[in-house]
Amino acid sequence: MQSSAKNGNQTCGQAAISLLEAYGVDTVFGIPGVHTLEFYRGLADSSIRHIAVRHEQGAGFMADGYARASGRPGVCILITGPGVANAATAIGQAYSDSVPMLVLSSVNARVDLGKGRGRLHEITSQQAMMAPLTAFSRTVLDPADLPEAMAEAFAVFETQRPRPVHIEVPLDVLAAPAARSAAVPSVKGRPRPDSAELRAATDLLRASSRPVMIAGGGTIDCGERVLELARRVGAPVVLTTAAKGVVPEDDPLCLGATLSLQATQDLLRSADLVIAVGTELAETDSWIDRLPLSGRLLRIDIDPATLTRDYPAEVAILGDASETLAALAERIEGAPTGGEAVTAEELDRVRRLNRESFSPLRRKHAAVLDALRAALPEDGMVATDMTQIAYTGNVYFPCRRPRCWFHPIGFGTLGYGLPAAIGAKLAQPSRAAVALVGDAGLLFTVQELGTAAELGLPVAILLWNNDGLGQIAGDMVERGIPEIGVKPRNPDYLALAKAFGCNAVRPQSLAELEAALRTAFEADRPTLIEVRQDSPFLP
Repeated sequence: MQSSAKNGNQTCGQAAISLLEAYGVDTVFGIPGVHTLEFYRGLADSSIRHIAVRHEQGAGFMADGYARASGRPGVCILITGPGVANAATAIGQAYSDSVPMLVLSSVNARVDLGKGRGRLHEITSQQAMMAPLTAFSRTVLDPADLPEAMAEAFAVFETQRPRPVHIEVPLDVLAAPAARSAAVPSVKGRPRPDSAELRAATDLLRASSRPVMIAGGGTIDCGERVLELARRVGAPVVLTTAAKGVVPEDDPLCLGATLSLQATQDLLRSADLVIAVGTELAETDSWIDRLPLSGRLLRIDIDPATLTRDYPAEVAILGDASETLAALAERIEGAPTGGEAVTAEELDRVRRLNRESFSPLRRKHAAVLDALRAALPEDGMVATDMTQIAYTGNVYFPCRRPRCWFHPIGFGTLGYGLPAAIGAKLAQPSRAAVALVGDAGLLFTVQELGTAAELGLPVAILLWNNDGLGQIAGDMVERGIPEIGVKPRNPDYLALAKAFGCNAVRPQSLAELEAALRTAFEADRPTLIEVRQDSPFLP
């Protein structure tokens, strides 16, 4: 029997799923509920894979990891009220880190909107709740408005700073007959650099004798262009955490994601020109209030607000990073570099000083991260939590490719690592995936072990266990505050993982750790690998 979805008599909920297919979506994350049944009617007739999560926050984080790994928007389908609210943290993280995400949700019927009648899952204004966390939040009040709302969402992903978009459909609209859908519209490209601005930037580059480049997440897909310009002007490249791997961290010009380290900051202070591409130069990139930029500043970004925020630029170019960098490299071909240019010896000194600045705890982290790097293929993916070993990894763990290190740097959420690793593995099934988590953060989303086990995903969960909130405990001690609420009782993590149907192991040496990781990448299920901070084999 031919379904209504296939013969064209669709509800608006079914049409929403058909539109997702038309835009190339192949995976959605969610939990079916009484308010989202019309979406699921559409999924039943669709080629789209539905990943059933254990909590809506997991759906959001999985969509985020999927997007970071693939470069395509992650999509989650959420129920009215608590479903949307549960995912708000993950949506906020994606907004902060410029991750493309489509949040498709139900909302109460049009006749009930804003009336506070005590309807199931009711929020006075769900759209208002989502507005600060998204590029836009739209209520589809008529089936005819759905294609346009979807087109605007994908236009954001393709032409602007990528951020989440929320589209909510009232219950009565979801069940109503769909409007005839037009063809998916083509969209304009990202902003192109202005020729006058390019001339001004070229003059600035030619006049510089000691440039340094900072490459941010906006350069994630144009590393070759970053490196080409850097080589033409003799500029070392410092990466933000979102840009790890954009330039291989073993390249002679690359200083990695070390904006937070003193020696790198001193180098920036000595630069007569800083070229900031695709970065907000935010607090969470350097962990100081302001970077010591004493020279001139050239900014390149697709976000107009970023070009004028916090740091006044001598020249600011609104434009796509790839196209702008290519245009500048072509214009300055053969440009001379002054005698004050940063030398290879200086860069080696910066690297040495950065390594020597590590505390004893960071050296423990580094030993574990070395084992992870040895076991992980070059294209392997690491999704981290807000945890001390990940903070060390941000500056220490070497990446040679982009889209391999995913850290919730901006919003700074706990619980990100595990579901993001699941989303990344689903997006890139041929690549190894690791969740690098702390004991406290894992408990925020530990239920998603069930999702990973159900799917038979060979994700390695590398658990750093210090029996508490180590970073906050240290901050309390440093400020003379009694340690309050930072030593919660932990479960037996190995037993917990096994209860979900996962493998679980506690290595007794760094060699065993490396071997356990390699085994986990070939397993038929997730593997939790616990490393305790007080392990005797750590330095």
